[in-house]
Amino acid sequence: GLSPGQPVTLRAVAADERGCLFQSCAHYRADSRGELHLGTDASHGGDYTGVEPMGLFWSLAPAGMENPYQRLVPRNTSAPMKVEGLVHQGHSPPGSMPGPVMAKAEVQRLFTAPGVRRIRLKEGVVRGSLFLPPGDGPFPGVIDMYGDEGGLIEFRSSLLATHGFAALSLPYFDFEDLPRVLKELKLEYFEEAARFLQRHPKVKGPGVGVIGTGKGAELALSMITFLPEVVAAVSISGCSSNTVADLHYGDTTLPGLRFDMKKVSVSDSGVFDIFEALDDPTNPANSSSVIPIEKAEGHFLLVVGEDDRMWKSSLYAELAITRLRQHGKENFELLSYPGAGHRIDPPSTPFCQVAMDRVLGVPVLGGGESKAHAHAQEHSWGKIQEFLHLHLG
Repeated sequence: GLSPGQPVTLRAVAADERGCLFQSCAHYRADSRGELHLGTDASHGGDYTGVEPMGLFWSLAPAGMENPYQRLVPRNTSAPMKVEGLVHQGHSPPGSMPGPVMAKAEVQRLFTAPGVRRIRLKEGVVRGSLFLPPGDGPFPGVIDMYGDEGGLIEFRSSLLATHGFAALSLPYFDFEDLPRVLKELKLEYFEEAARFLQRHPKVKGPGVGVIGTGKGAELALSMITFLPEVVAAVSISGCSSNTVADLHYGDTTLPGLRFDMKKVSVSDSGVFDIFEALDDPTNPANSSSVIPIEKAEGHFLLVVGEDDRMWKSSLYAELAITRLRQHGKENFELLSYPGAGHRIDPPSTPFCQVAMDRVLGVPVLGGGESKAHAHAQEHSWGKIQEFLHLHLG
């Protein structure tokens, strides 16, 4: 119903579980028939430009009156995320009052397909949620972990189950009766989780996979190194050495590299840049922290954003690959994305360049540029599934 060439602003508005409001906008012009197709028509301004069918989703950011450094991450995977799409007359810049509303519709984004089962887990010391696809199976089994924000983050696991994996979302601190803070870790906890998943009647054997982001990525590398149950590891923005908390397994201890807060810089707007703060893993004094990944029999997929400002994940991936090659191994793939930042999540997860750090309680720079990061999320998600299917059946 638009006139040919008519300028309009498209907006998306969503709220998280706490009621915090997120929004995005883009400028379009109707075609010669007075129609607009996000799959083929380009945005000329607003929060992104170019042909970006999911641009309104990945550019969602906290509204003007909200704390700017919040992530829009679904906490409850059983309920859809409701996003209102609005068409406004004319081109209005981000943050300004848009023109009159010409049309609107609600879109629901589902994180769990019909028939996916979520089972809350209390199995020995192991805690978490197991997501099982519909059907009899057996399914390839994957353990899913996030970083030093702690707690239980389920949306990637529920999406993996939607794509045919038996996915165990595994918290390792700050959840139920697990330790409140990340002081030291025992690999036996992760071993018990891997054995539980491996033995589950719905899980295809003989081995299981693991996917982790940040600290979870480094734990994934340790698991495939020391645990024969784990045969495939996806490391997203990980370090090739153990960091922060000492990791124990039997008589072996990998000390955690530390952050030197004197090497942190703070911008005029109060954003912390911790890129240079982690102890140097190449320093011979820190060699005992290196994860001896050459011992692993399985396969690695290393995913990094070349503009990661949380830490030097591109360098750490290079160190890991060099170490494997020195031991005559080619059991790895590298996905390296120019312009992508630290937290590479499933597709169309809103980009967040600066986020509140749960541990430090301050905004920390994660790096990246929104469009490049969005493309990295979309491309890597397909590659991660291919890798896991290839090595888990």
